[in-house]
Amino acid sequence: MPLATTRRTGLVDQVIEQIRATVAAGEWPVGTRLPPEPELAGTLGVGRNTVREAVRALAHAGLLEVRQGDGTYVRATSEISGAIGRLAGTELREVLQVRRLLETEGARLAAGHRTPEELAELERAMAACTEAEGAADLAAFIRADLTFHQLVLRCAHNAVLAELYRGLTEVVHASVATTVAGGRCESHTGLLAAIRSGDAAAAAAEAEDFLDSLLREHGDPSAVTTNVRRVIA
Repeated sequence: MPLATTRRTGLVDQVIEQIRATVAAGEWPVGTRLPPEPELAGTLGVGRNTVREAVRALAHAGLLEVRQGDGTYVRATSEISGAIGRLAGTELREVLQVRRLLETEGARLAAGHRTPEELAELERAMAACTEAEGAADLAAFIRADLTFHQLVLRCAHNAVLAELYRGLTEVVHASVATTVAGGRCESHTGLLAAIRSGDAAAAAAEAEDFLDSLLREHGDPSAVTTNVRRVIA
């Protein structure tokens, strides 16, 4: 989404919102270097001091990172994600415990609220997961698996739950990458079937059982903390 010239009231807040929206839309993925300050100021139609103040606020919130002598980079997909990245909660066991809470309720709600179009998206995500598994393409598999989980939460039609989960994007991605061992597409077939049939109890049970199995397998925090931090970094 292209940046637009801001109105002349609440300039700093408007710049913050535009940068936030651009990052959330995926136009500036994590790791992207923002345009230089003069270029941003010209595009937005504001002074450099306004841009500097907005960037400072977003860096403090954890969305951006200012590297002296290098530039400003996108650090996270949202302020929630940035805050989580600063916590000790990047330990795999803790991430899986939080995922268990959110994904179990998300699956329960998704079974009752998903639309036919959203179900089709879930089916496509599962197909992409299966295809990546068959091709032994680990990177594609991780992307498809993460997309599937995100879609389930979106199908819940609970804006607060979806935003909380979106804020966990980086650590969820890290947990998927850390725990994946061979293909796991078949582990989601029961969940997809329950959502397809509208069985809320079965969907919640499938999600809960899946995360419980990961916790049993990866429950030793001393063995996995470093791995998760390395994936996030």
